Amino acid sequence: MEREEPEANRAWAEVVYVPDDGDHRKDRPCLRRYLAVRVQKRRGSLFADGSSIHYFAVVTNREGDGLALLQWHRAKAGTVEHTHHVLKNELAAAALPSGKFGANAAWFRLNTLTYNLLSAVKRLTLPGDLRTARPKRLRFWLFNTVGKVVAHARRTLLRLSGALQHALLIRVRGKIARLAPA
Repeated sequence: MEREEPEANRAWAEVVYVPDDGDHRKDRPCLRRYLAVRVQKRRGSLFADGSSIHYFAVVTNREGDGLALLQWHRAKAGTVEHTHHVLKNELAAAALPSGKFGANAAWFRLNTLTYNLLSAVKRLTLPGDLRTARPKRLRFWLFNTVGKVVAHARRTLLRLSGALQHALLIRVRGKIARLAPA
């Protein structure tokens, strides 16, 4: 039993499985572990799709107890979804440039590198609440805010508001310069 739930029983088992990838050597070690999880609703209740049993699989190369591995896997859930959301919706990884697989793979790789670089810059250089800012907010704060149009005394003026952004950019550039090896 994996864990007790009031409305379902969860059970798991390690599955002995070697994929048929064309290499039939008997001395070849299996580099992956397969854990199967069965979630069965208690009598009388069903899942939203009308079934009473759902099956899941965890494929990993980690060693150790299977139950501890499933608990670790459940605790880390949610980390990939946030990254996927930022990549596809905020860094344009969903807008594929071509019908060719290679060009699309290069585009997605470039977006992934951008995400990693942006994460490092945020974590290492930005102050306070900007460390957790989304890319859209950073673009607005640092790059797109030029000024404010103000109507005063029958005149239309553009009041530049770059002092705060300029001070922040100088601070960030100083921190980046200190990160560089001497």
